[in-house]
Amino acid sequence: MPTVSVKRDLLFQALGRSYTDEEFDELCFEFGLELDEITSEKEIISKEKGGEKAEGASEIILYKIDVPANRYDLLCLEGLVRGLQVFKERIRAPRYKKITPPNGEIQKLTITEETTQVRPYAVAAVLRNITLDKNRYDSLIDLQEKLHQNICRKRSLVAIGTHDLDTISGPFTYTAKPPSEIKFKPLNQDKEYNASEIMDLYRTDSHLRHYLHIIENEPLYPVIYDRNGVVLSMPPIINGDHTKISLNTRNVFIECTATDLTKAKIVLDILVTMFSEYCQKPFTVEAAEVTYPNGKSYNFPELAYRREKIKPEILNKKIGISETPSNLAKLLTRMCLKSHVIANGNNIEVEIPPTRADIIHACDIIEDAAIAYGYNNIQMTIPKTYTIANQLPLNKLTELLRQDLAAAGFTEVLTFSLCSQEDIANKLGVDISTTKAVHIANPKTAEFQVARTTLLPGLLKTIAANRKMPLPLKLFEISDIVVKDSTIDVGTRNHRHLCAVYYNKNPGFEIIHGLLDRVMQLLDIPPSKEKGYYIKATEGKGSTENARDPTCK
Repeated sequence: MPTVSVKRDLLFQALGRSYTDEEFDELCFEFGLELDEITSEKEIISKEKGGEKAEGASEIILYKIDVPANRYDLLCLEGLVRGLQVFKERIRAPRYKKITPPNGEIQKLTITEETTQVRPYAVAAVLRNITLDKNRYDSLIDLQEKLHQNICRKRSLVAIGTHDLDTISGPFTYTAKPPSEIKFKPLNQDKEYNASEIMDLYRTDSHLRHYLHIIENEPLYPVIYDRNGVVLSMPPIINGDHTKISLNTRNVFIECTATDLTKAKIVLDILVTMFSEYCQKPFTVEAAEVTYPNGKSYNFPELAYRREKIKPEILNKKIGISETPSNLAKLLTRMCLKSHVIANGNNIEVEIPPTRADIIHACDIIEDAAIAYGYNNIQMTIPKTYTIANQLPLNKLTELLRQDLAAAGFTEVLTFSLCSQEDIANKLGVDISTTKAVHIANPKTAEFQVARTTLLPGLLKTIAANRKMPLPLKLFEISDIVVKDSTIDVGTRNHRHLCAVYYNKNPGFEIIHGLLDRVMQLLDIPPSKEKGYYIKATEGKGSTENARDPTCK
């Protein structure tokens, strides 16, 4: 879940009243959010420095609020305040409008054929006559970063660029060129670089180096020019310094380049709806015309409203309440889903605003109604089913084995289901290609790259972290491992494995042998080559391909 940091006093000022920490925590819970932490910039910096004093840091109180990953409209102070105010019925949800300039001279962006192999899509819009101050500016930049990390998938799907429109002249051109032919002054730099030099410049940058891989191996780099050849940005890496926005900016040109057009539309809609509040005409956005290589032109942002119908009885049944259709419509309206009763009470028509891209199914509407009603207000009832729950045989067997292994003097450990590639391959003397490991597409750290194919690395790591403990160490784990399997619809399968380790200064083969015999005795498997189990020497690979193989390895 993304975490939004907002200044407490600024938040209360926007809400029009003050709360105690407990009251605001309760308000967040009612709205489906969570007040994760109450801190300050000084405390944050002090923690990062290991307790050192943060000289010059602000002591302004910050609220860190956990927001559902699909609620892009709550990732900034503006959206959060708007949502809470509508929820408490202090204001009505605003109506967002797409307008064209009075003189009819709409801003235009042309996409060339060269972008096809790099980032083929782009959308754009203008926030006209906007008024920014320090807090609004910071909120705009922070929202861009939150969107980049969330729906934009670290800029791989969408990259956002905001520019001072008064410093450039349209029409604009979005094209792709060889790195040597792109030259401009990057944001906050004091001289010009070509694209290759820019990539080298930011290779050690703590923030931008994470995005270089998106285009660095491409023969052409995407770039946006204005009519006079001024570079607006080289997406998804960096904007040009010439067009940077400031507190004095009055007109903001927003462009989003993308590999996913749907995501680009959502991102643009969120940006303009959140900050159009500060335009001279609040909640109005000036459209921009984007022409694609096939010659077709489209006006963005779409700011599309759509209507869905849902039956009151379905809402009541799914949530477990008994409310009238008019009350249900009121609940949904409090969640920024303007609703009213139609067809003599047989249906509720729900209007989905452009800020709620997360509403894609009737169940999403039902969830919002449940939040507005209050989960704590739903009466607890016994489900009207005749099913009696029962433990899975495999889990029951696992629990029984755990008790007996503990009784044998071994200590159970629970290790991570994810590990590094080295843990299950190089460190065990195995080629990673032979492990059938399930790889994580976007691993957070090098320690969590694949799903484990054996329990042994986890136990060995536990021993390594407890070498100061008195010997011997007798550890075991019974958990699932994961391997690829193309015959199954999900492409993987789980196996329940048991692994035990004896660690001491002296060999303890007889102890592990005794533990194995005890387990097999409990499983009623006799020591026999024909119909039971036996022990033979083998290479220590840390796992067996067939979990039913009685051979001890």
